[in-house]
Amino acid sequence: MRRFKLTIAYDGSQYYGWQVQKGQVTVQQGVEEAFQKLFPSVKRVHSSSRTDTGVHALGMVIHVDLPKAECQMDSYKLQMALNAFLPEDIRVVKSIRAKNDFHARFDAKGKQYRYVIWNAPAMNPLLLERAWHVPSPLDMERMKKAAKLFVGKKDFKSFATTREYEMETTVRRVTRCEVRKRGAELVVTIEGEGFLYKMCRGIVGTLARAGHGKLTQQDIRSIFRKRDRRVGGMNAPARGLTLVKVKY
Repeated sequence: MRRFKLTIAYDGSQYYGWQVQKGQVTVQQGVEEAFQKLFPSVKRVHSSSRTDTGVHALGMVIHVDLPKAECQMDSYKLQMALNAFLPEDIRVVKSIRAKNDFHARFDAKGKQYRYVIWNAPAMNPLLLERAWHVPSPLDMERMKKAAKLFVGKKDFKSFATTREYEMETTVRRVTRCEVRKRGAELVVTIEGEGFLYKMCRGIVGTLARAGHGKLTQQDIRSIFRKRDRRVGGMNAPARGLTLVKVKY
């Protein structure tokens, strides 16, 4: 077997998230179908993470094992061949040979997400599926101060959507959380070793409430302590979120 590491970019607007789900069109399904047209024995690709319905990616990483008897092409030709079978909103942007013990998920050391807010009375029509439209003014200084509170090793239970199953721990380490503004566009960058379900969107929703003057820094500290999703901010819409890169 030959193991390959691929970086996938996609527009998640038309997909029910990354992971294969019965009766739904997903990104993973599209990638696996492209592989199977080239290499019939491939049943599954292994990803670094999952993204929810409507979330985008520039740097989703996967690994796949291809039988030597079926795969005689190099990494570049593999990339070109897969893109010929993929829909236009999914693309392999990088392909390299990997060591046989490389694992896209378990070897990942961290991830970077980007969230875009369009803060103006009228929405930019070119960003309809790329940004959250917040028409009322947001206070950047309040948001910047609030963002600093999310950096560090903390219990993020109040900012993540509850799964059907109990998590072993809701403690995560966020290494970067910052807000930058360029005209009407606000970009929130969040980096960390790992994330809970919809945690990034929960953080951005809380930052927006802080920007509207509805939450103080003291309020946010209190939300952390209560460990209750019901007291946290709303989840920002999926369309503004992009998985930018996975770090190894």
